[in-house]
Amino acid sequence: MRHSPFRSVVGLCLIVTLAACQRAAPPPPAPDGYDESAGADARRIESDLRFLADDLLEGREAGTRGYDLAALYVAERLRAIGLRPAGDDGRYFQRVPLLRAKRVDGGGSLVIHRDGAATALKFREQFLPQLNFDRGDARVSAAAVFVGQAVRAPELQQDDFAGVDLRGKIAVLFHGAPPRFDTDRHAFYSSFREKFAALVERGAIGAVIVSTDDEEKRQPWARGAENWARPGMRLRDADGRALDTFPQLQVIAQVSAASAGALLDAGGHTAAALFRDAREGKLRSFALPGTIELSAQTRIEPAESRNVVAVLPGTDAALKREHVLFSAHLDHIGIGAPVQGDAIYNGALDNALGVAIMLEAAQQLARSKTPPKRSLLFVAVTAEEKGLLGAEWYARHPTVPRDSLVANVNMDMPVLLVPTRDVVPIGVEHSSLQAVLDRAADEVGVSLSPDPSPQESVFIRSDQFAFIRAGVPAVYLTGGVKARQSGVDAGKHQRDFLSERYHQPGDDATQPIQYGDAARLARLNARIGQSIADAPQRPRWNAGDFFGERFGGLDARASSRGAAATR
Repeated sequence: MRHSPFRSVVGLCLIVTLAACQRAAPPPPAPDGYDESAGADARRIESDLRFLADDLLEGREAGTRGYDLAALYVAERLRAIGLRPAGDDGRYFQRVPLLRAKRVDGGGSLVIHRDGAATALKFREQFLPQLNFDRGDARVSAAAVFVGQAVRAPELQQDDFAGVDLRGKIAVLFHGAPPRFDTDRHAFYSSFREKFAALVERGAIGAVIVSTDDEEKRQPWARGAENWARPGMRLRDADGRALDTFPQLQVIAQVSAASAGALLDAGGHTAAALFRDAREGKLRSFALPGTIELSAQTRIEPAESRNVVAVLPGTDAALKREHVLFSAHLDHIGIGAPVQGDAIYNGALDNALGVAIMLEAAQQLARSKTPPKRSLLFVAVTAEEKGLLGAEWYARHPTVPRDSLVANVNMDMPVLLVPTRDVVPIGVEHSSLQAVLDRAADEVGVSLSPDPSPQESVFIRSDQFAFIRAGVPAVYLTGGVKARQSGVDAGKHQRDFLSERYHQPGDDATQPIQYGDAARLARLNARIGQSIADAPQRPRWNAGDFFGERFGGLDARASSRGAAATR
């Protein structure tokens, strides 16, 4: 961005007012652009995005003043729409306690001791220690075992731990899951949360994650390493300790694909062959010769952020006690390594646009001629970019009764860069929400397309997964892949965004964002929410669904509560 970061909201309002007074002779387009043909809904979305993605907010990183400004803006927008506060103590905010951790420059080591020689990898260039939220100075030295992708899935006859002993050892592993896994299990078993839990269960005391060449084609090591100093966060308990960490893994490190051979070229194995085996689903575990020595230094301090929570009360005497939860993450990643002189990572598509669409859906529902029977919650969550933390906190500490949450409609990073005829729903096939979405899409006049990149496992990478883990059926909607104009490849525009501007300063308001498509997505979200709110039964997990069987315990409680309500 090259515009001034200090434009005031008042100044913007004056500009819009003056423009409206001169419609007979409109001035030349301003640098920010103004679409005379846009509907009021599209213009509201654009206005919200332009503020939330402005340099003034410095990338909205959780725990910063820029994020707090964004949260205040969203709270006041919800107030203006007419929604009631539903956070802590009758306010629009829910406090989210956090720990912030930051690597010490050069404060880590990875040394391989093998065949009488010691090979030390270079900090940042070849490896990085993961942030440690449990101890500021940590080190471990032990024998190592390569454990493939650290997956044990008995239902699919997969056990990467077969034949090896991890007790007191350092696990060396790849990301992902076997390619033969179906989309759901591939997403679930790709989660590092599941992998680390499996390592701890088997007695590992450290871990080294090795990037593969395929991964680095999508996300080059150098791009991530440039932002080595960016802080991370975890939820903080009442005693000041980090939640959801694995302290038994005393040090966790990441190694670049280019440096994988230093670890894996041993005992008749090579990194190149193991990369190939990962692609083909043929990985086997084995003990590595020698030992690995790991260390990490981290600065840890308490921090705090907040979710923004509002409610549109339902009208049915019984059903209004239940809630349909709309969510969109408000944070982005803040200030980072400069790219072409720009160090502000604005997060326009990710996820200022998602929040703006949620606000527009709230406005439409608040003005509906048929007010919803169930209550509707709107939650702009913090710290998604740090690991779904705001959503996780709300799922554990909801400001309404936990069992009253019947469904989640999430909006995250809709890539809307060319006009399209469709939207892509993620995760809807797991529950009765599929039928709801089908009807809503037909009413809005938009087609539905399957996820074009299921291997990316986005179903577990956005806030809906925190609610799914709490047993709440969810749907996550993103941008379409079928361009309206013949010869235009909407999918290529998405891929270009992901490779060039995702989590980069280039994700700003100068992109050709299709606000008309965003308005259509807001109408679809509103229609989905209204349908769920007015249905006599709450959504249900499909029989035999993988996620429903793992996390869908709310269904049983819902049935018993529903029976009690009819007595």
